[in-house]
Amino acid sequence: MTLVLVAAVTATGAYAVPAGPGQRLFNDAAQFVLGAVAAVVCVVAGRRRSGPRRHWRLLIGAGLATWAGTRLWFVIHDLIDPDRGPAATPADVGFLTLPFFMFLALIAGSMALPRPAQASLRRDRMVLVIDSLLVAGSLLALLWSALPGRILDEVWASPWVAGTAAAYPIADLWLAVMVALLLTTRPTSLAGRVPLRLMCLALLAFGVSDTLRLLHLSTGALSPVESAGYLLGPVLLTLAALSNPGLTAGPTLDRAEADWLHLLLPYLPVVATGVVIAVRTGAGGQLTSYEAYLGWLGLGLVVARQMFTIVDNTVLLARISEGQQRLHHQAYHDPLTGLANRALFRERLVLALADHRDTGVPVALLFADLDDFKLINDSFGHAMGDRLLRAIGDRLVACVGADDLVARLGGDEFAALLERPADEAEPAAQRILAALREPFVIDGHTVGISASLGLVLSDPGDADLSADALLRRADAAMYVSKRRGKNALARYSGGADGGPNADLPHLLARALSGDPAQAGFEVHYQPIVCLADGAVVAVEALARWTDPVAGLVDPDVFVTVAERTGLVAAIDDFVLDRACADAAALAETYGRPIDMHVNVSAARLGQHGLEEAVDRALQRHSVPPSRLVVEITETRRIPDMPRAVEVAERLRRRGVRVALDDFGSGYNALAQLHSLPVDIVKLDSTLTDVDVSPERAGALCRSVLAICAELNIAVVAEGIETPAQARALAALGCDFGQGYLLGQPGPLHRLTAMIPTQPAPTGTHLAS
Repeated sequence: MTLVLVAAVTATGAYAVPAGPGQRLFNDAAQFVLGAVAAVVCVVAGRRRSGPRRHWRLLIGAGLATWAGTRLWFVIHDLIDPDRGPAATPADVGFLTLPFFMFLALIAGSMALPRPAQASLRRDRMVLVIDSLLVAGSLLALLWSALPGRILDEVWASPWVAGTAAAYPIADLWLAVMVALLLTTRPTSLAGRVPLRLMCLALLAFGVSDTLRLLHLSTGALSPVESAGYLLGPVLLTLAALSNPGLTAGPTLDRAEADWLHLLLPYLPVVATGVVIAVRTGAGGQLTSYEAYLGWLGLGLVVARQMFTIVDNTVLLARISEGQQRLHHQAYHDPLTGLANRALFRERLVLALADHRDTGVPVALLFADLDDFKLINDSFGHAMGDRLLRAIGDRLVACVGADDLVARLGGDEFAALLERPADEAEPAAQRILAALREPFVIDGHTVGISASLGLVLSDPGDADLSADALLRRADAAMYVSKRRGKNALARYSGGADGGPNADLPHLLARALSGDPAQAGFEVHYQPIVCLADGAVVAVEALARWTDPVAGLVDPDVFVTVAERTGLVAAIDDFVLDRACADAAALAETYGRPIDMHVNVSAARLGQHGLEEAVDRALQRHSVPPSRLVVEITETRRIPDMPRAVEVAERLRRRGVRVALDDFGSGYNALAQLHSLPVDIVKLDSTLTDVDVSPERAGALCRSVLAICAELNIAVVAEGIETPAQARALAALGCDFGQGYLLGQPGPLHRLTAMIPTQPAPTGTHLAS
């Protein structure tokens, strides 16, 4: 449609209007009308947009308005003086306003285009201008060399007229080169390239007519066909303004390709120009003054461009160095606390042990594990826990020397590398222990925390001691502190695998690699009774471990170690299989089949393997699924709740019941009760202390009992130690209980049947 419109107007002027003043008036009038309409369309299109998309359209509209105004001046003069000649007038300068506004529009529009290199907008604009001038100057020099001298002599017969007329095609060439550079070096979507392509075509249209006007200065006005570019240019700019909403979109050019074009494209015309000049001067030709001027201009632009390239390289190298330092810091430091991470700590430990072997420099390693840190997260949330970890890291750094290294190894585990003798290392450990005992004030909350510390010193006689072995010894000493009641310091005093400071993770892994029963694992059973008559309705299977090296290990300790080392599934499966194997003997002990409660880590509920282990144990020992209760322990957060719900539902469809253990010990207990399909809730001892705190504990316990009754869930009260507590819980409506008063955990052969006050019917089991 654009071509048809321009062709129709051009044909009308060429064939329907007589040549001479009338044809010139028709051409100027047609150009004025199209220019004015194009200016209005560009302004309206710009007002409907915002940002750079608005600015470049308004600028083009302003340029077309001044260009159309100049054409109107010529129309008026055509009417006043039809026989005027082609001489240039001061009004011709008005045509240069369009290139000026086009230049501003390209600069504004380039802000919306992705740049090949990240730099300041001012620097980016200057490089674009320099590159376009460099390419345009080189192309102009080539054109100048290619034009016959006769044409140039005719053109420059009137310097004022020629100079004014030559400014138009030179400006068109410069702007067209600028658009070409934007198209070539700024990768964007095809839709985003449409406005730039239309602008480039418009500038070429203007450029052709401007060049023909320059070449025909001596012969008179242009014909309608020769001046068609003045009609086509405004129309193409109008289409650019009406095209897609903006210049920004997804990339289509390869980034590496765009970078190479950005670097090499400005120099290709310069090289071509240099080759032409070298060939001419080598053949004995002489350079004109204009060619010399263009050569000096090109040289100056190349120098300026190289200065920007040097600055770019300097900035790039600085950014690369900064990025490498940032990556190195991220690779070797904990992102939460800013302390060294496990990788950096181990690297420093290896170097310290090498110095110890070579020069005898003492090495002390301190391992700290926060006590009951889960309660902080459960009570105050993980954001508070993160701030507490940062505060703990600050206190640890304050307790050691400037040459010592403090690291966060993960979770709530910290370590300190102290290159100092034993008489200085142990006081530093005591300072850390005392500092952590002081309460923390975070966001207006006073938070108390403690830590179990393990200290190990390098043995001068152990030359083959590795960093991993030293870490395991510090870890083992920390677990000794845990077994002693936490909030204490234990110093490693055993050998490589012996004594009370044995390497617990290593021993546990070795024990579970074969038959756990042969490595000291056994299962104890604790009764669950009916509070009304004392009848045993179920037993809970509990893992116990007596290692030949470490001795009796507290269940809380080895379960925690197993969860940290990924071995808890092996313990769960062992207890599950042994409990199902003892089901028949337990039924004989109590005179009837009873339910079997087996603990399963919450983290495992959303993982593969639990259902298979349950099926395998039930089938191997011919135990009815209705007699098995899987207790979900809250030592770890359930990582995938939707999958955990699916697993629990499938277990229940098999006939296996699901219990929520230690209900009330975590802030998410109600959320789990809402999400998980459970049959039994076991109240934590913090909710069953109703005889000591009848009002608060009684109210909480009564509320939970009411909720569970509404959900048809059975309730077992844990931690019952006194008859008054049992009576109070029964009075509140709790039917079942468990605790030292009702029966302590023990091996199968030590269990004795409790004599109920009334005989329990056969098949009695937990039910709401």
